[in-house]
Amino acid sequence: MSPPPPPGGDAGADLVIARPQGLYCTAGDFYIDPWRPVERAVITHGHSDHARMGHAHYLAHADSAGTLRQRLGAGIDLQTLAYGETIEHHGVKLSLHPAGHVLGSAQVRLEHGGRVWVASGDYKTQADGTCAPFEPVRCDTFITESTFGLPIYRWPTQAELFAGIDAWWRANAAEGRPSVLFCYAFGKAQRILHGVDRSIGPIVVHGAVEPLNAVYRAAGVDLPPTLRATDPEVTPQLLKTALVLAPPSAQGTPWMRRFARHSDAFASGWMQLRGTRRRRGVDRGFVMSDHADWPGLQSAIGATGAERVFVTHGSVSILVRWLREQGLDAQSFHTEYGDEDEQPAAASPEAAAAGPEAPEPAAP
Repeated sequence: MSPPPPPGGDAGADLVIARPQGLYCTAGDFYIDPWRPVERAVITHGHSDHARMGHAHYLAHADSAGTLRQRLGAGIDLQTLAYGETIEHHGVKLSLHPAGHVLGSAQVRLEHGGRVWVASGDYKTQADGTCAPFEPVRCDTFITESTFGLPIYRWPTQAELFAGIDAWWRANAAEGRPSVLFCYAFGKAQRILHGVDRSIGPIVVHGAVEPLNAVYRAAGVDLPPTLRATDPEVTPQLLKTALVLAPPSAQGTPWMRRFARHSDAFASGWMQLRGTRRRRGVDRGFVMSDHADWPGLQSAIGATGAERVFVTHGSVSILVRWLREQGLDAQSFHTEYGDEDEQPAAASPEAAAAGPEAPEPAAP
């Protein structure tokens, strides 16, 4: 990061504040995941609501480089750090620590004037084998997401999740039907590839997925062989036993016409909500998220030891209220972060009050 004149400031002021451009480190004169163009941006991960175009200088974890250059342009001015590596800018010590969200995702630790702040970005606490698992970072003040900050959100274990996906795929393959699974192209698709039983059949992916698979493979993540839907090897006979991974945007498009008699499913944390599978118009729903669930948020926040917590996007008011009931100084930051899973309109606290989706019967 290039050094303009230090901004100085009150040593007792908050180390991070919300500005129209994004979350701003006052002493260091840089932003964390800004949503408007700035001079210096620290990026927690490569999802489009956190990593945007137009910044003059970027700083991110080394494993995010491939994704950021692919999405923002190969010529971006990008500086990278390893986890735990420390740099100093205007007297602020900055380091990145595993967030467990997607490949290269990081929490940002800031130390200045005897205070330690940590901005989590997006995170999950359940290790999935495709990225460095979440590590709690001790701090005085913690900035946390709350995408799924309601008590109804409780994720299945990795074993339970993939037992369900494998059973569905295996049953479809026995009937000679392609299994089309809609999932976000960056993060979820690679997590599914890493976790499924690759002996069941061939795996075909949408063109939006394969470039990101290459980034994961280059980082040493074990993924099975995949074919693009347009490859000449992908014949109607091969598709009868194939698992097909596609982004949600592919649903209902001409691209889908090649998968005759297919069964489809959707993988998302929003599948926990009653009626979401029906609104998505798919045969099956698998509860799968790369964000922390309610117990995960509780345990992650508690493990930081922070007495002060700022809550960003999601069910902010509910998590803030719960934290205050635990005796913490909790408040919100207004941000423009979203959810890369294309949150359905009904996925609100009011809709969530209707309860979780009834469990789906196991595939025969």
